[in-house]
Amino acid sequence: MGSSHESSEPPDVAEIASLFDVYEIRQEGEKVLYIGEPTVSGTRLEEELWPLFREHGYEVSLQRGYKGEDSIPLSRGEYVLVAEPWSIGVEGIPWTNVVLFVATVFSTLFAGAFFWYQVPLTEEPWRAIEAWPFVLAIMGVLGIHELGHYVMSRYHNVQASLPYFIPLPTYIGSMGALIRMKGRIPNRKALFDIGAAGPLAGLVATVVVTAIGLQLDPLTVQQTAVEGGGEQVVFNEPPLLEIIASVTGTTERLESGVVHPVGFGGWVGMLVPLLNMLPVGQFDGGHILRAVVGEKQRAIAAAVPGALFALAAYLLFIRDGVNSVGIWIMWGLFALGLAYAGPATPVDEESLGWPRVLLAILTFVLAALCFTPVPIEIVQAS
Repeated sequence: MGSSHESSEPPDVAEIASLFDVYEIRQEGEKVLYIGEPTVSGTRLEEELWPLFREHGYEVSLQRGYKGEDSIPLSRGEYVLVAEPWSIGVEGIPWTNVVLFVATVFSTLFAGAFFWYQVPLTEEPWRAIEAWPFVLAIMGVLGIHELGHYVMSRYHNVQASLPYFIPLPTYIGSMGALIRMKGRIPNRKALFDIGAAGPLAGLVATVVVTAIGLQLDPLTVQQTAVEGGGEQVVFNEPPLLEIIASVTGTTERLESGVVHPVGFGGWVGMLVPLLNMLPVGQFDGGHILRAVVGEKQRAIAAAVPGALFALAAYLLFIRDGVNSVGIWIMWGLFALGLAYAGPATPVDEESLGWPRVLLAILTFVLAALCFTPVPIEIVQAS
């Protein structure tokens, strides 16, 4: 897939003179550096110059004390408009994405075969292929989530990579997937659309996967493991999973505690948007909330880590157990770091219309339906 926008000559000094007084232009690789003094506020400068530079095929940002790759000497206080060639395409074959995707397929195949299908991999490794429905379910809900972000990024002409899958041979087989965005996001509408597209697309895939998984008969090895007693890992159902079971007439199967591995793919598809919808930093929830309330998002985000640590303390001291305590402590630490780093800042701060605000509320409600205070626990089966 090639570049969708070829860069041309950068804007002439005269085109930006009313906003930025340029006294020198330098070249650093493909970057163009306009050194001078802004005649308006930095916010207004970027907001007004951003469309002009985009028309010429460049991303632009205002920096002070610029340190470039070639160590071009500049005074500490000098202002620099940094213009970089802009393209939303993918140049050549994205080998890193391909390798990680293949590695995650194998990692998920191993997890499904070993933990769920209980295939004797040391004696019959070729039987790992039996776990392909599990792989399809997990990769499907994770991939469609990220493709939602990617499609909206392309729609709004924001540079974004293809999804990077993260292999990890645990019960799930993956730590998830992500896309990497470069450059500025043009406005709040684009920030909202990109942030909300992932969880909404992923939840659609999750509903389909869950409904299919609940219709499938559990594996014989699953039944045997439950009947055999001993210590078992239990994945508790969030409200959305119970709603899907009720609608599809499979509540009894869900309550039995033994669900086909494809159904577990649906459980994963609910955990992913729940965690991504935490309204902090660069999480999906952080993008959505920043688009809706603007700079007030920082104050809300500051309370999120404390809420997660409080939930962990409640489970540990009030409910007197350690199940899932580590999960909420870990995500509390993630949220703390992301809240400190701050959210994405769009160029244009024009507020959203009511349709997007209502969709934001719906997205957070759907994420709340994916919440259960103890998602994972270890129990002693009778």
